Amino acid sequence: MSTTGSARTRDQTDPPTLYERVQAGEDFQTLRSRYRGFAFPMTAAFLAWYLLFVLCSSYAPDFMGTKLVGNINVAIVFGLLQFVSTFLIAWLYSRHANRELDPLAGELKARVEREIARERS
Repeated sequence: MSTTGSARTRDQTDPPTLYERVQAGEDFQTLRSRYRGFAFPMTAAFLAWYLLFVLCSSYAPDFMGTKLVGNINVAIVFGLLQFVSTFLIAWLYSRHANRELDPLAGELKARVEREIARERS
């Protein structure tokens, strides 16, 4: 390994570290893909929903001021639905993580811990 000051950098001839091997492995790539497959579309959907709320509030005040029931208007309903959608996304992510991410992450963690123990002995 070459050293520059106090920071150490890896030469390309050095064997990959345990974490580099894990990151390059199929299970880690699957885990990453499953996470991104949920997180990116859900983030885009929520941001679009929030942007709709902001744009309607700014450019369609008459629509947002439309009374639905008593003094409850469209803006109040949209605002409350922002909270509902936030909790819904959190619940959906929890389900997704429990079913798709946690089992695979647990296997990876156990494998890494076994490898670390093997290297130390």
